[in-house]
Amino acid sequence: MGMHRRMVLAGTIALGLATLTACGTTAGSSTQTHSSATAGTTISVVASTNVWGDVTSQIAGDLANRTVQITSIISDPNADPHSYEVSTQNQLALSKAQIVIENGGGYDDFVTKMLDSAKNSSATVLNAVDISGKKAQAGEELNEHVWYDFGTVDKVAQQISDALGEKDPANKATYEANEKSFEQKVAGLTTTEQTIKSAHAGAPVAITEPVPVYMLEACGLVNKTPEEFSEAVEDGTDVAASVLKQTTDLFDAKQVKLLAYNEQTTGDSTTAVLDAAKRNDIPVVPVTETLPDGENYISWMQSNLDALSKALG
Repeated sequence: MGMHRRMVLAGTIALGLATLTACGTTAGSSTQTHSSATAGTTISVVASTNVWGDVTSQIAGDLANRTVQITSIISDPNADPHSYEVSTQNQLALSKAQIVIENGGGYDDFVTKMLDSAKNSSATVLNAVDISGKKAQAGEELNEHVWYDFGTVDKVAQQISDALGEKDPANKATYEANEKSFEQKVAGLTTTEQTIKSAHAGAPVAITEPVPVYMLEACGLVNKTPEEFSEAVEDGTDVAASVLKQTTDLFDAKQVKLLAYNEQTTGDSTTAVLDAAKRNDIPVVPVTETLPDGENYISWMQSNLDALSKALG
């Protein structure tokens, strides 16, 4: 599956706003910061999205409100994460960051550019795709949505724990204990995937974008969406009429069990596919790229798995 669209900087970062844009649209700046003034050690962590920001918060535990300051640059669940504005507040946070967590795989290249602009070469930078060890298959591009892959999330959590412990040795044992607890919760998610796989291995499904593909594959589900469709949506380009018909025919012919629909990136083609699913009474499973309001990583992924299980029947 091709992964072409990327979060990119438009123009240089200066004293005003640095606009980051893709697909010709813009959305508001969305930054979450968890901080408090404390005596003693304070660790400044910047994550490119609130997914990795929340994983960091799980590892920090109670110290997230006392010792570990976490800034998540992208956090609006209602916006297309590929289109947003980054303010000088984010630039300042990156300039002071001791630990930076980026997704990698071309998803958030702006982080490296902002770090360079901030002249921050001392931060510990954790790249989730690099940590995952995943490589693109021959002739394909890597699916960079690695936060839907629980093995990768475990590996990143371990690296976050190590980085926090290095910056704050006095609380190293706490970070390690919290990471083990988090790992156990992720193991529960993996068990749920295996339960779904046992009941539904080989079930055909459709997607609008490859966001949840790692999860779908772990559940034993088979993506039947024409690659040209999801690539065009990913690229932000028009879907050829013939390709759109191939995709909607999957629903009209009842050839798929569900549609995994990215709610954050929509357009005429994805709406047409959504309508096809609805008129044929094929369940729709909404997915997002960033953490929804009121959820943490574990509860979010559990909700996704519950929705898949319910849709499959």
